[in-house]
Amino acid sequence: MPFRPTLIPTLFTVPALIALLTLGIWQLQRLEWKETLVDRLQTRAEQTAVPMPTGQLTEEEWEYRNVTLRGTFLHDQEVHLLNRSLNGNPGLHIFTPLRRSDDGAPAVVLINRGWVPFEFKDPATRQDGQLSGEVEIEGLLRFEKPAGAIQSAFLPENEPARNMWYRLDIAQASDVSGEALPRYYVMDGRTEIPGLYPVGRQWTLDIRNDHLQYALTWFIFAIGLATIYVIYHLKRER
Repeated sequence: MPFRPTLIPTLFTVPALIALLTLGIWQLQRLEWKETLVDRLQTRAEQTAVPMPTGQLTEEEWEYRNVTLRGTFLHDQEVHLLNRSLNGNPGLHIFTPLRRSDDGAPAVVLINRGWVPFEFKDPATRQDGQLSGEVEIEGLLRFEKPAGAIQSAFLPENEPARNMWYRLDIAQASDVSGEALPRYYVMDGRTEIPGLYPVGRQWTLDIRNDHLQYALTWFIFAIGLATIYVIYHLKRER
């Protein structure tokens, strides 16, 4: 019995199969990327902290490195990154420039000091946490990630004049502060601070990796669609 595809089901099925298979392959690529990311994070984050070097730093070599540096916070230039949660509680992250005193270059580096609830957004409500004088920071070095197309489409524009930031834009923060900030920052690893806020160490070494399940789901959909397509035509011929 010859297998003779019909026009309408074929016009629907072929593009749908291509889309499903493409999504499955994309998830496999994401799986490889996530495995590399998790391995890099878990390996580097548990290494002994090293002084943050001077000069240009590369993401491939320094992303998630545990580093130390010293300097003085420029609290009047802190950046409020909105819509960040801690244990299900809404709030924001405080990014504060640190003027280095350890002969580092660049001279000023952005520090993610951690999370505060919305009611403590105003620095006046957390004066104890506005550390003065020279401080030493130990934490993870992170590089700024460009906003994706979907993120850019749905997030509002930053409002620096009101200190309302919906995504981290270090170049924009540099323009506002007048400081030449590098395109990386350090996540403060302290968990205890006077006055409680900000709450530091805002990272986790336990990262979910569900991309294999997602890939299998798309491939199963593709197999199911192809099976229905074949069965439909076989029954039609009979």
